[in-house]
Amino acid sequence: MSGDLISVRILAAFGSLADRDLLRRAAAMAPIPIDIVEADSASAARNLISAGDIDVVFIEAAAASTDLKSLLMAAKSAPRAPFVVVVASGAWDPGEFKAASVAIDGVVAKPARIEQAKVLVDRCIRLRLPSRCLVVDDSSTQRRIVRKLLTGIRFPLDITEAEDGIDALKQLSGSKFDFVFLDYKGLNGIETLSEIRRLHPRVQVVLMTSAEDEAVVKRAQTTGAAAFLRKPFYPADVDAVLQSIYGLRASAKD
Repeated sequence: MSGDLISVRILAAFGSLADRDLLRRAAAMAPIPIDIVEADSASAARNLISAGDIDVVFIEAAAASTDLKSLLMAAKSAPRAPFVVVVASGAWDPGEFKAASVAIDGVVAKPARIEQAKVLVDRCIRLRLPSRCLVVDDSSTQRRIVRKLLTGIRFPLDITEAEDGIDALKQLSGSKFDFVFLDYKGLNGIETLSEIRRLHPRVQVVLMTSAEDEAVVKRAQTTGAAAFLRKPFYPADVDAVLQSIYGLRASAKD
């Protein structure tokens, strides 16, 4: 995409005409321009993906395995790789594609109602627009390492740093953030997590820790941590966490 106007272009390569019409109606209600492009065949979808002007691709889980793999390969080779999300009517296991080094970015349930379709479109917007995140660690070296890791993930992020919990709370009070990547430092980490959840309940907190003690995990979960990253972690680990937070690992039965 070019220019100052933010928009999202979605390729709907799934379902019936009614399914795609539902997505189109949901897109018309979005707060930013959403362009729905339809493909009635795998070859048409491949051509659209290869052109490099697609932000998100919805692929039908019931499609033939060879078609699924060919579309995933086209997405991987595109000049600007789109997010690829499988739309499933039932349980679906993406594990078979790992061996072929072809990954998907999520699995979602096929929407049956306009409210579900609107949620799906909202997720697409979040994939396109950078989310603001705050990296909290008292070590400047560790903050640089985490920042570098976050710049290598699939999801666009606008990254800011905080040197401790007090600085983090101050920045959260003055600006809007979507995520906090918080280093666990014993009680101080839990106290900061608790204050963030109390004062900013919509902010998702991802706790970074090297601790192996499961009691730490349970305590942080009780306090409100959205997810955990065990050190050392890598871009793929962050992608997996954000896929879950963004609702891209939802069961098709949800």
